[in-house]
Amino acid sequence: MEPLEQKLERLFEKSHALLDRFSQRWRAHTNRRTLLFAIVVGGVAIFAYLQLIRPPDAFPVNRLVGVPEGLPLSSIGIILEEGNVVRSGTALDLLVTAMGHERDVHAGDYLFKEPQDIFRVARAISIGAYGLEPIRIRIPEGAMTKDISLIFSSTLERFDSVEFLAQAEPLEGYFFPDTYFFLPNATEETVMRAMRQNFEQHIATIAPQIASSTHSLSDIVTMASIVEREARNAKDRRLIAGVLWNRLTRGMALQVDVTFLYTIGKGTFDLTMKDLISDSPYNTYKNKGLPPTPIGSPSLDSLLAAAVPTKSDYLYFLADGNGVTHFCKTYAC
Repeated sequence: MEPLEQKLERLFEKSHALLDRFSQRWRAHTNRRTLLFAIVVGGVAIFAYLQLIRPPDAFPVNRLVGVPEGLPLSSIGIILEEGNVVRSGTALDLLVTAMGHERDVHAGDYLFKEPQDIFRVARAISIGAYGLEPIRIRIPEGAMTKDISLIFSSTLERFDSVEFLAQAEPLEGYFFPDTYFFLPNATEETVMRAMRQNFEQHIATIAPQIASSTHSLSDIVTMASIVEREARNAKDRRLIAGVLWNRLTRGMALQVDVTFLYTIGKGTFDLTMKDLISDSPYNTYKNKGLPPTPIGSPSLDSLLAAAVPTKSDYLYFLADGNGVTHFCKTYAC
């Protein structure tokens, strides 16, 4: 008969072998479960990134994105989803709520210089990171309101060129040409106000000269707008202004070509005899006196030249091919 010790030893060995096999099988299944879990988690993460987190393909880079005031977070999410700012408005709502900003989303215009994922968009509207930086815009001397409108409408999204022209054309000449800095969401009203204020500030600097002049401000501005296009330097501007005032004093027609640039866009070498006898009130060959309005935005130097011209007996001037202006007392000269 087998001793008890040997039986216990054999039983222990069998138990140990059984536990070892069970442990191996558990480890094998554990690896399988871990792998399956990792696959599921990875799949969910990839799905979430592709469908919820990453920027939409049509993300509005460098375009204004408006968040209206007074709307609930759910409506803002819909607007941003429809505007291709986020892929899911609902996901944005949940994220902003989780950040604790569901009641204090910052309304206004936002500008993103590159595509942003939903986390960055949520942060931006939660703290009011609008991304708006001033844009440098230069309005050249002599620019007409239609030129000004084209410059601003090509740069500012909120600028309404039709509305601007409707309000600005009666004020032709009274918008100061300068370098301006506007936020990307500036409107036509903002532009008009800034340019008119700039004009008033510059006019104030030569108020004594205007007051001592024998001409009204409107006549000075109109004359300055003509001088702006006729002369290239301060000396010539003052001489030309003197010549043109002399002609008006003697009842002579101004006979300047630059007014045709304002009406039909033609310069000296493009004008025809038909143009010179046209009935336009801006035809200074046919009509005596100043044109009805300024023909552009004069610089401060041209305004000063019109107010304080160089006195002379000259009645004629002509610029040669080298840009040198010649002055004469008679037409024959």
